[in-house]
Amino acid sequence: MKFKGLAAFVVLAGLAAGSVSALAADAENTMVITLKDGDVTVALRPDLAPKHVAQIKKLVREHAYDNVAFHRVIDGFMAQTGDVKFGNMKKGFDPNLAGTGGSDLPDLPAEFTTKTHFVRGVVGMARAQDPNSANSQFFIMFAPAPPLDGQYTIVGEVESGMDAVDKIKKGDDAQNGAVADPDRMIKVRIAADK
Repeated sequence: MKFKGLAAFVVLAGLAAGSVSALAADAENTMVITLKDGDVTVALRPDLAPKHVAQIKKLVREHAYDNVAFHRVIDGFMAQTGDVKFGNMKKGFDPNLAGTGGSDLPDLPAEFTTKTHFVRGVVGMARAQDPNSANSQFFIMFAPAPPLDGQYTIVGEVESGMDAVDKIKKGDDAQNGAVADPDRMIKVRIAADK
């Protein structure tokens, strides 16, 4: 699977600043990502993408996302992570392959929506050219990207911690956002799991 080419054309689109309204999700559908600069609280959206959210929660509860790199980060666009096969910085990290893998779980059928849009703070699933190829990788938007609407599955929205997301180490524009010595998700948990 190739995920590195995630809509690179969007960088050229007019990316204005935006915000996401908080959803106040229940603890069972709240994902907490610990970054070097603090926690990011994500309201997962099973109402929009039940299969994708279920898979994310399964991976979180298996601790598959712990120590996984933000392998592709494009300033003014998004920060991508979630390659549990090649992106774990404590075991098996391969900077040349990070962004090409997924998990041992099956790929998912697309769950696109027109109910919400790719704006700042939205969390979407990365995929290859095949719309039904999302698996474990996801990205957090720094700014609106209308060309992604209806083309990628939205799985959640950041409720708090965008200041920590903004501080994630950015990648090289000439390398499509590839990050040398990337930041990582230190720990990821579902809020209901104490």
